[in-house]
Amino acid sequence: MQQENFIRAIACGVALAVAPSVATAQERETEQMDTVIVTATRTEKELDSAPGSASVVTKQEIEKKEVLTFDDALKGTSGVMLSRSKGPMDTIANITLRGVPGQNRTLIMVDGITLNSPFAGSIQSNSIAPGTIERIEIVKGATSSLYGGNAMGGVVNVITKMPTKREFTLKTGFGSALEGDAPENTRRVAVSYGDVIKDKFHIYLYNDYTGTDGYVTDLVTGTPGSGTSGARPTLTSDEKATFLLGHKGENEAWQDNLTVKAGYDFNSSTKLLFTFLKSYGEYSYNDPETYMTDSSGNPYWSSSGSEYSFLGTYGANNQNIYALSLETEIASAKIKAGISYLDQDTSWYATASSTTKSPVATRSDGPGKLTSTPASALSADVQVTFPLLSWNIFTVGGAFRQSEINGKDYVLSDWTNEHSKGQLIGEARGTDRIYALFMQDEISILDNLTLYAGFRQDWWETSDGHVLASNASNVVTVGPTSFGSRSESAFSPKGAIVYTPFAGTTLKVSGGKAFRAPSNYELYRTTMMGSSTTYQCNPDLKPERSVSWDGGVSQDLWQGATVKATYFENYIKDMIYSTTTGSIREKKNAGRGESKGVEVELEQKFGKLLRLFANYTYTNAKITKNSAVPATEGKRMTDIPRTMYNAGADLEYGPAGASVIARYVGKRYGNDTNNDTARNVKGVYDSYITTDVKLRYKLTSWATASFSVNNIFDEKYFSSTKSPGRSCYGEVTLQY
Repeated sequence: MQQENFIRAIACGVALAVAPSVATAQERETEQMDTVIVTATRTEKELDSAPGSASVVTKQEIEKKEVLTFDDALKGTSGVMLSRSKGPMDTIANITLRGVPGQNRTLIMVDGITLNSPFAGSIQSNSIAPGTIERIEIVKGATSSLYGGNAMGGVVNVITKMPTKREFTLKTGFGSALEGDAPENTRRVAVSYGDVIKDKFHIYLYNDYTGTDGYVTDLVTGTPGSGTSGARPTLTSDEKATFLLGHKGENEAWQDNLTVKAGYDFNSSTKLLFTFLKSYGEYSYNDPETYMTDSSGNPYWSSSGSEYSFLGTYGANNQNIYALSLETEIASAKIKAGISYLDQDTSWYATASSTTKSPVATRSDGPGKLTSTPASALSADVQVTFPLLSWNIFTVGGAFRQSEINGKDYVLSDWTNEHSKGQLIGEARGTDRIYALFMQDEISILDNLTLYAGFRQDWWETSDGHVLASNASNVVTVGPTSFGSRSESAFSPKGAIVYTPFAGTTLKVSGGKAFRAPSNYELYRTTMMGSSTTYQCNPDLKPERSVSWDGGVSQDLWQGATVKATYFENYIKDMIYSTTTGSIREKKNAGRGESKGVEVELEQKFGKLLRLFANYTYTNAKITKNSAVPATEGKRMTDIPRTMYNAGADLEYGPAGASVIARYVGKRYGNDTNNDTARNVKGVYDSYITTDVKLRYKLTSWATASFSVNNIFDEKYFSSTKSPGRSCYGEVTLQY
């Protein structure tokens, strides 16, 4: 079925290939000059001459896709693994690179500001308004030499727009499921205003609201009640018999994002910019259902009357980012300095209590728990770039980041009311600081041969650790305990060579080291599952470290055609795992892992009319050592498919346009023992092929309409929870 769907998707792409025109050499050269990347070197470089493996998703490419969340803009990009299981309802979705697992090992930035949470390294993936994106820069491979921790797999940097003239935009859209298992009533309203006053003062205001009624994603499985009927036979993720008992209801969500940017150009080289990004969203479940009925035909939830197993979580997230940056030139030196503050002041979720003693949790009330994980980070960065000689460009700088967390757990007398807080039953507090110096040297050995060499020295320290934890009966069993300060350091060198032996041929080789400091969650968060197992933090954890290298070639074939191929290897040591001793599961630096693979990209352009593309990624990511759980040695790393490939086409013909993207993601595992081998059941990560189609038409010079169908062949699959089926979305954009 998946192969048939992929053949259909290719047919859709071929159908778009009508009346192609041929690009001139001048058009291609102009397009390459327009593609600039900053993230790879912290300075502006043409993409083809940037070191390492890098790519850029442009605004024009983004507009040809259906983008409800910013990570949708990365669909079709080679070597990028997107983990979003519920569509727009997901508040946390992972973006990982190069077979390095976990969002906390790939750095995500917006305008150079780190988005990885100070609490656990995840990102609030709905916090970037797609309409503000100018381009997205992706740098794959170890990048700690420029950006420090979290950059083991690479860096994704979202660059937001800044107007160059007066403009006003109004965008509104609506979509819904074309099949049952897809988001219902998805709506968006976005408005923006930009202006330039006296060629000096730039201002940009953007606000958008996105909401959806969701669909049924979380199923309830287990053993049916004695004497009941209606439960449906199914399998567990490891292929053992069980029953489907019901579901937790539609998973609805909404998000509101505000962007404010104000800049002042003192002259052509000195610019000051202030940025404020605010993101607030909520999510919840409604109308849970049990398939079980008792002998009288009444709905059956449990023997105690508790509906706990069928009750989903609800919560809210609020994130504010404040940033001030300055660019200037003194003589031949370019100076960039910035300071930012990320404040995740609201981050909580509420759950029903699992107790079977009266009172019990029901759909309307009952005991529960509130988990709050606010966090903040203050960052500062300065760099100076200057030529030492005519063939040598030198960049030197420093960075500082201080992160704080203050997580708390409270008893709720009514789990449906987050304000009914009672006893404090859990706490995780801590502070970490990183001081860093970095240097990079760009040496033009020949006109067609450039060497890059650099390093970064990071000094990491943690302090003010505090832990409190309780069991399922809300009895405090751990702490309160405070921990002293400690420190580590990391040296992250990197080198790269870019060689252009012939016109249209570019060879690149790069290698370096990277690290990830343990998160405050791993250092100071202790929780208990039931009354028997304690998931214990470890304030003595060391940073994880990695060594990576890659080599690649880019070759122009004929007019408008390019092929790229890259081979890569990553070796990670001191990986953090949980080891079990009796009833204690404690985090330790117990593992080693490696990922090796290849990426191949093909592209054919016919002028501005038609673009065809395809790419393939093979990754062998496995655990090579794990003293915590030896049974996992030799197993594949979690959430890393062995195979991914994308294929698609973009067509522009007069005022009309069309695009199609088909994506295949191979089988992934949700645990390190790789025993979740069933298909299409709760808890597994299936392989899948999805195909998205978008049609657009420019009605007037200021109005554009579009219509898209996502997962057009209605592929059924699970990514732990049920993933969305076929849905449609229509949108109108008015721009003045």
